[in-house]
Amino acid sequence: MIDLRSDTVTRPSLGMRRAMAEAEVGDDVYREDPTVNSLEERTAELLGHEAGLFCPSGSMTNMLGIAAQVPRGWEVLAESQAHILRAECGGHAALAGVTSRTWVSADGTFDASQALSLVSRPRGYNQVGTAVVSVENTHNFGGGRIADFEQLSILRSRTRELGVRVHVDGARLPNASAATGISLCEYGRLADSVSLCLSKGLGAPVGSVLVGSTDLVEEARSLRKRYGGGMRQAGILAAAGLWALGHNVGRVAEDNAGASAIAHRIAEVDPTVVDPQTVETNIVFLDLSSTGLDAEAFAASAEAAGVRVSVMGETSVRIVTHLDISADDVRRAGEVLARCVSENA
Repeated sequence: MIDLRSDTVTRPSLGMRRAMAEAEVGDDVYREDPTVNSLEERTAELLGHEAGLFCPSGSMTNMLGIAAQVPRGWEVLAESQAHILRAECGGHAALAGVTSRTWVSADGTFDASQALSLVSRPRGYNQVGTAVVSVENTHNFGGGRIADFEQLSILRSRTRELGVRVHVDGARLPNASAATGISLCEYGRLADSVSLCLSKGLGAPVGSVLVGSTDLVEEARSLRKRYGGGMRQAGILAAAGLWALGHNVGRVAEDNAGASAIAHRIAEVDPTVVDPQTVETNIVFLDLSSTGLDAEAFAASAEAAGVRVSVMGETSVRIVTHLDISADDVRRAGEVLARCVSENA
């Protein structure tokens, strides 16, 4: 079975497992786990920030990064399909009292002017103030689109003038870096906080790291404990993240290429289903509205032929390539999915 539901389905390699087994550990709540400390320092350095905080998930690093910068009752601005609002169980509102407003991107790309037009600076007792603008890079539900670096630079410059912070949900930021050639550090410096996921394209079994200033991370560390995220001998997990940073950052370009290849094969059969030009990283969205198929039926047909995909709506399917997918898997998946489209077109 070729599993293209998500890049979260990857399994640790033998080298990663060995690193985990041999990890030096201590109590991380006491800040005595040397492997966790190394991972936090390495990630902060990689993204151009002062400090890092290792957490179990990207949802937690997003929530901590935003909660540490948004006073209760203030707001975060984000795109309408942002992961922080659509796929984190309402945690920002439920746990931190953070409100939100959204702009809409028709194609998953980022336009700084849309975000900036929503920024609110309170002028009266009844107005909500904007504390943070959150940008997802790459944009998961936007089809893996990359936030344009120039637009991010504009956002950074203007928000500084306005006294507003920038958070980047960089769960798949390495995929953006691989596609553009822009370093993680260059991307990282355009935000006050960045969440980097280790368990997607980088292949670790669990974990994300929040980076930012020393003060921001100290506040986030306190909140992590409040949210139940304090870990003890977490070096076993952090070792997987260190191994991933050392071995898997560069190779995500292969995942981007695999997604593009699958999209091109499907487009050969029916160009209305996917435009390969919009596939910038390792995520492909298929629009089945013109085929007469609903997404559930399409997914069942694909799985019967050996390929798993995610149903994202009545006529929407998501495909995500990752390090457990070989070049042969890409070719076979492309053929299977193209056949599923052609048989019902």
